[in-house]
Amino acid sequence: MRLVYAVIFLTAILSGCASTGDWSSDTSTKSNPKAAKAARVNLKNQSVSKLYAPSDNLWIRIRDGFQMEPMNSPLEIEQVRWLSARPEYVQRSMTRSSRYLFYIVQEVNARNMPTEIALLPFVESAFNPQAKSGAKAMGIWQFMPATGKDFRLTQNVFRDERRDVVQSTDAALDYLQRLNSQFGTWELALAAYNWGAGNVTKAQKRNIAAGLPTDYESLTMPKETRNYVPKLMAYRQIVLNPEAYGIVLPELENHPYFVAMDVENDIDVALAIKLAEIPPEEFHNLNPSFNKPVILSNANQQILLPFAHAEIFQENLKKYTKPLSSWTAVQINKTEAVDQAAKTLGVDVDTLREINGIPRGMRIKAGSTVLIPKTSRRPGDVSTAMAENASLSLEKPPPPVAKCPKPAKGAKTPKNDKCAPAKTPKSSEKATSKGNSSAKNAAPQHKSASTGLAKSAKNSSSSTSSTSGGGKSQ
Repeated sequence: MRLVYAVIFLTAILSGCASTGDWSSDTSTKSNPKAAKAARVNLKNQSVSKLYAPSDNLWIRIRDGFQMEPMNSPLEIEQVRWLSARPEYVQRSMTRSSRYLFYIVQEVNARNMPTEIALLPFVESAFNPQAKSGAKAMGIWQFMPATGKDFRLTQNVFRDERRDVVQSTDAALDYLQRLNSQFGTWELALAAYNWGAGNVTKAQKRNIAAGLPTDYESLTMPKETRNYVPKLMAYRQIVLNPEAYGIVLPELENHPYFVAMDVENDIDVALAIKLAEIPPEEFHNLNPSFNKPVILSNANQQILLPFAHAEIFQENLKKYTKPLSSWTAVQINKTEAVDQAAKTLGVDVDTLREINGIPRGMRIKAGSTVLIPKTSRRPGDVSTAMAENASLSLEKPPPPVAKCPKPAKGAKTPKNDKCAPAKTPKSSEKATSKGNSSAKNAAPQHKSASTGLAKSAKNSSSSTSSTSGGGKSQ
């Protein structure tokens, strides 16, 4: 087959599940660092329809896993009141969460973490996978760019794994476990997730110097971080007793909502949607990390599909005989205008501009990767190197240089004419020479200053927060 899919049921080992009907096993089976912690089933040998799971209530499982002590503080009570006064907002975020919660709960349970952690995306993003904060934090877990790189979440032309449901969940739980080990309590770990570990450490040192306790409630911190854990505890209260607050929780089965599929040949997003027979919105809600209209096999990417549509996709794929992808990628060798690049590549300029998101008036810099329609000259899939490292850099063209007319014989150039050659007095030559020397000496100082500013910006970003409560330099 040109395209082989390995289905990953984002649960436990399916051999045990199929025989006992128990989907609550939390044994980790992760071997590939870029794959989900779950068992793999090859669709060539096993049909999705032959696998089953009980329809136990996932909310019960979440409640059973609560480990954190309620704060019962005025701040928690205030947050509960705020949420209960906005049932429509809570209902929308609860409905969005239904796509992702089973997988997150599975991963939380596998790590023996309190299931309150599975509710954290309510605080961070209201479970909106496209959420983006003013500080450029992305996804349901609101990863900042630098922290995403620290946890190997790819951010390039083709995808942003900070929005990837599976990859970002794995990274967020890794990060929270690290913080819990560092600070010793989940409350402080959550504060560090929101505010930054360095800031929490400094706040503790200030309290130690003043002879004060160093627990979450004793530290001096920004208002958002002070409210961060109370917000999570408020959602905990609602999940425990929704009727008391006029909230109706959506029905959630203790069953995978989606199935993950590894891709072994490039495939267009539009074709994947067509073969799965799902609305485009549903596909993008499950696969928000894709930046382009093609899914790359050499990028170790996965397609998430609703559980019931995995077999539909499988059957339609078997019958499909046309090319799977209509796009490829090339690297620009020299900096040039979009019109010239389109001419060089033999593609329509409007298509090149639109598919790559290039604004008018910008040039493509050398070394950039652009997506173009696939042709017989470029029939293959996008290479691994390009799929993993592609970047697009743009620049404004330099201002046009004024052309000076050739002066007529014997004609004098006016004093204020821009085309008149500048005269450098001899007496200033030494000063100019000294000035150049000073500029050379100042260069390292300028570099040092810019490095200091970069460090300062990096440090200041650690205290920046998203409007949803979780954007930070994590």
